[in-house]
Amino acid sequence: MTGIHHVTAISSDPAATIRFYGDTLGLRLVKQTVNFDDPGTFHLYFGDRTGAPGSILTFFPFPGGRRGRIGTGQAAVTSFAIPMESVGWWIERLGARGIAVEAPVGRFDERVLALRDPDGMLLELVGSPRHADLEGRTQGGIPAEHAIRGMHGVTLWTDGEAPGTEEVLAGPLGFRLIGEHAGTRRFGGDAPLGSVVDLRRADGFWGGVGGVGTVHHVAFRAADEARQLELRRVVEEAGLHVTPVVDRQYFKSVYFREPGGVLFEVATDSPGFLWDEAEPVLGTTLKLPPWLEAHREEIVRTLPALEVEPAEVAS
Repeated sequence: MTGIHHVTAISSDPAATIRFYGDTLGLRLVKQTVNFDDPGTFHLYFGDRTGAPGSILTFFPFPGGRRGRIGTGQAAVTSFAIPMESVGWWIERLGARGIAVEAPVGRFDERVLALRDPDGMLLELVGSPRHADLEGRTQGGIPAEHAIRGMHGVTLWTDGEAPGTEEVLAGPLGFRLIGEHAGTRRFGGDAPLGSVVDLRRADGFWGGVGGVGTVHHVAFRAADEARQLELRRVVEEAGLHVTPVVDRQYFKSVYFREPGGVLFEVATDSPGFLWDEAEPVLGTTLKLPPWLEAHREEIVRTLPALEVEPAEVAS
């Protein structure tokens, strides 16, 4: 499948992140772990019932962290898939919770609601006929018929044309140009979720700066390790610096910066999140990789206290 595996962003308060994405938006917290490169920081994974590729949004929460600035050279907008007929329901739900939502706008064949999370990260709920047949699940008082299905895609902001970015999307990552609308060029994949990457020209806009409220990287799917290595080879032959394969326990990863400056990852679909937790209890306890398990006590003392309420645990 050609599509997005996950999006990783930076937030501030981990408990507030769980309340917003778990309770308000109804995503499931499928994994509590740490940033393997910085074990004093949580890494929280949200997704569908099992955290399937294409449904996953993850966060590195940094309490008191420096605010970022959304701008060009970033994945500026993260979009979730909802049924077209659920747009009105979400306007009412978010309004009742005091969350500002812009008036819905048309884009391609979609209806789009724009909003921000508590840290100012730009989000969209995208209603599309393509999402109608995807399964929803009940959580946080959200009926299954209106629930977020998973990731719709991301919007990269560019200052001017982005031929190098387009070549990466349409080359090794396997996306194809499928249309243009009001300064946005859309690249699509064939996965049922996470199949959209929009390139929006924002000429003269300031450049993005990483920090709280911004996306850290976008990960794309590789069906298996052999496919990942092939993608890595093609990216390297294109003249881009790509990392060796890194074991992230729930998938294996390689990283590179595309020509526009956005950090891309290629992640394997397997092994997924069920190898170290059963489905009914996903996300309810802190999980550590074997090489950090001996330091659990020290790590727990460093991390902010975090309790997962029953509302965040899916049935």
